[in-house]
Amino acid sequence: MRLSTGRHRRTRTLSIAAAVAVAACAGGVYLGLSNGGAQAATTTVTVSSTAQLESAVKNASAGTVIQVRAGTYAPTATLKSTANGTSSARITLQAYGSEKVKIDGSKLADGSWLAGIYGDYWTVQNLTFQNSPAQGFVVTSSVGGVFKNLVTANNGDSGFTLRGDGTTNNLVQNLDSYGNYDPAGHGQNADGIAVKFGSGTGNRITGARLYNNSDDGLDLWQFSSPVTIEHTWAFGNGKNRWGDSAFEGNGNGFKLGGGGVTVAHVVNNNAAWDNTLNGFTENSNPGAIVLNRNTAYANAQTGFYFATGKARLARNLAVSNKGGLSKLGSSTVSAANNWESGVSTPAFKSTDATTAYGARKADGSLPATTFLTTGSTTIGTTMN
Repeated sequence: MRLSTGRHRRTRTLSIAAAVAVAACAGGVYLGLSNGGAQAATTTVTVSSTAQLESAVKNASAGTVIQVRAGTYAPTATLKSTANGTSSARITLQAYGSEKVKIDGSKLADGSWLAGIYGDYWTVQNLTFQNSPAQGFVVTSSVGGVFKNLVTANNGDSGFTLRGDGTTNNLVQNLDSYGNYDPAGHGQNADGIAVKFGSGTGNRITGARLYNNSDDGLDLWQFSSPVTIEHTWAFGNGKNRWGDSAFEGNGNGFKLGGGGVTVAHVVNNNAAWDNTLNGFTENSNPGAIVLNRNTAYANAQTGFYFATGKARLARNLAVSNKGGLSKLGSSTVSAANNWESGVSTPAFKSTDATTAYGARKADGSLPATTFLTTGSTTIGTTMN
């Protein structure tokens, strides 16, 4: 694991001969050159077979753009790269145009991840990672990554993971992560998204749907730097959908710490509903977590569980949670939430979640819905 990310790396440019060699190795059918053909600032490789995809990822370097044609790709080993892009010459892995691409882990050995990125300045977008025997997509100690419009579904552990020290300034945008379940752990590990066992500032999750996973929607266990989570929905997590007689999944919507780490995550304008434990919980994180304008609805336990730490909650909305609206400790700062005296609870325009499962908008953003919206400008999520 790379522990230091403070050094800067030179942007690598490829000569025509070197660029052609990379494309040939990757099985590419298109090579984009710039600067009049004198040097390759960007090497574009278009792949249409699993072997080509594996080679392209293995041989990527700063400035490489890998475009994957429509279809299902089933690698026999983890798609893994330690290559680094730079801020001006990123490494990009993406679907070709608007084509639909599924990367499938059904041929991997037990315990294998489907994809692992160990480098900086990667953009991965418009792809589905599914059916891995273990984690679907894992990013380790990466700087400046952009992971956009991805699906991580039906994997044998967490769908999407950020981890490791030096995990800095990564953006996860418009992720759908669902149906992830770890049979070896009877469901106790597979989250929609896990940001765990590491550190690094500037990481942001926005526009995600994290649902029907065996453990939690989002889990920040032992990540010691603040993470920002916004405009994200976590629902239906923790239910035994796999007929596991020894099922141990938790089922929090947003699990905001744990493992002895004190950290002030920022959690704004999110929604948690129909989870088998709490909608939002500190999970024994004593840090000053900030929660503004979130909604917890119809969770099996508490809407907002912050009993031991110094969380700061304002303008949050809790309705119909079986364990109560909130459980707050003496060090928690709470104001203008609907469980406060004198704060009214606005009516929802809809409690039918059907549209929340609908197709995303053309740009990958969350679907339009009136579910859990109130029209209020002061309390609860806006569901967008």
